[in-house]
Amino acid sequence: MLSRERMAVVEMNALALGISKKQFVESGGNAVAQDVRDISDTGSKVTIVAGRGDNGGPALVAARFLRTHDVRVLLLGRPETITTSTTRENWEALSMAEEDIHAVNDSTELDVDNPDIIVDGIFGIEFTGKPTEPERTAIEKINATAATTISVEIPSGMNANSGEVADTAVSADRTITFHDLKPGLETLSEVTVAEIGIPQAAESIVGPGDLTPIRTRLRGNKQEGDSGRVFVIGGGPYTGAPALSAQAALRAGADLVFVAVPDAIADTIRGYSENLIIQPFSGTKLTLDPVDSLVETATKYNDIVVVGPGLGEADETQAAVRTFLTKFDGKVVVDADALSIVPDSRTDASLILTPNQQEVHELGGPVVRNLRDQVEELEALAAELDHTLLVKGEETVITDGDRTQIVREGPPGMTTGGTGDVLSGVVAAFFGVASPFDAACAAAYVKGAAGDKLAEQFGRGFTASDLLEAIPSVLFDRSEHE
Repeated sequence: MLSRERMAVVEMNALALGISKKQFVESGGNAVAQDVRDISDTGSKVTIVAGRGDNGGPALVAARFLRTHDVRVLLLGRPETITTSTTRENWEALSMAEEDIHAVNDSTELDVDNPDIIVDGIFGIEFTGKPTEPERTAIEKINATAATTISVEIPSGMNANSGEVADTAVSADRTITFHDLKPGLETLSEVTVAEIGIPQAAESIVGPGDLTPIRTRLRGNKQEGDSGRVFVIGGGPYTGAPALSAQAALRAGADLVFVAVPDAIADTIRGYSENLIIQPFSGTKLTLDPVDSLVETATKYNDIVVVGPGLGEADETQAAVRTFLTKFDGKVVVDADALSIVPDSRTDASLILTPNQQEVHELGGPVVRNLRDQVEELEALAAELDHTLLVKGEETVITDGDRTQIVREGPPGMTTGGTGDVLSGVVAAFFGVASPFDAACAAAYVKGAAGDKLAEQFGRGFTASDLLEAIPSVLFDRSEHE
């Protein structure tokens, strides 16, 4: 079952795979016409009521496939106000073919007649709220007839995310929905799921569609803090790792980024960017002493924590990470040296774990040789840990035990030191506006797509800091599949 938002993601991914929207509309309209033929005789009277949005397209296509029936088409509104190209093209095709078509500009002009079958193509899964005129009158008149009613995608007036009806909806006898069930349809009788040519890869392989909801939320945020505040806890033996992770979070849309590092390297971290808020703690590495203070900062000021970049593997550092995870119950991205702590830690926090293939074994998983061949083992590990896994490799696998997707983006050999730290920062930024699984998928896609852009420019000669510059061009590219 797919929500309205998830169906839009899948359709966009399919477009990125090279399948045109026109193909979907043609296949959908053909499926609707076939259902009409299955339940009626040649010459039966059919009224098709089409809206001006996406759902009107398949309904209008169905008219072309019903040559053996007596078909009449009603468009609700003026043709020049049709909102989608495929619906407009199909209306114009019916007009050029001199079919029996009528534009209804006023609800008082609406006459659905007394047909044997009505095809409801008024609203699709994009609809929410209450219908206005002339759509509301059309729904009432459809329900008042004795005709068998076939709804396209979902009965018009129903909310495709909740299955609820805010005001009025078509009382469909049959529903032809596309690709997968939508919420609410499971309560109806006579629902058919029609395949329209969307390949499995559109769901299993992360594409630009998976990025769109996050991109939309980040663009829509207006006040400081709406897009999340990230707290990176790292450093000690290494200084570049926490700096890269923190800067990546800013580049990926986080509003504020705090960085907790040993005071021995605090000035070095400040030198990377004046945009980072530095919280130093005493010493040369993380120990138990500052943990309560770090938990307080994370709880009071931050939405998401990144723990691990550059921490090192000293025993007291590992104990400090374990204690932090025990005391903190928010959102945490666990990377690098902190990963091995997770299996033995009890935490109420929601974790995204970002191991490479070798680090999976430290989490209690298999020795990974080929990610694609070992997806089931990774799913079992994610279910056992009860956290989301983002396993980095030539291809990246994201799984929470229930859902699994693969990221193919990224040039071969993108193994430059620091790229994993950049990824952890992007994951954290997205974790502020999305679920753990969706954040991990979109972040891995952005990092890979940024790497592909840099590879076109530099070949293999780019660095992790170059990725920082490329991230916004991928994340906020308005032209990409929109």
